[in-house]
Amino acid sequence: MRLCVCLVLLSFILCTSAERPLLVRGGKFVRDAVGGAWDMLRAYQDMREANYKGADKYFHARGNYDAAQRGPGGAWAAKVISDAREKWQSDVSGRGAEDTRADQEANEWGRSGGDPNRYRPAGLPSKY
Repeated sequence: MRLCVCLVLLSFILCTSAERPLLVRGGKFVRDAVGGAWDMLRAYQDMREANYKGADKYFHARGNYDAAQRGPGGAWAAKVISDAREKWQSDVSGRGAEDTRADQEANEWGRSGGDPNRYRPAGLPSKY
């Protein structure tokens, strides 16, 4: 009987000290991904609103940075959205491989936690 009680108590201790359940972690990943997608959309809208020559890379880096700060889900969303946009841009818009490479560099810089202001052009309003 004592062995059985000890095993039950040990089970409770292990269960309470274990990592979060998979469902909770999955839910956080999804919330982070949705928030990351929102961050990417906000950066895109700001880029369109600013309409500032040479600010493209800054907004790429900023959107990826903001999304990645949410966690793995946000970083995943930023990568998927950035890769899809660059694929579309290189296939449809014809801006060229060099522009796509530079955009992807800014995307990766932001996702890895680099300061987006590295790409900020002089004179861009402080609102952005």
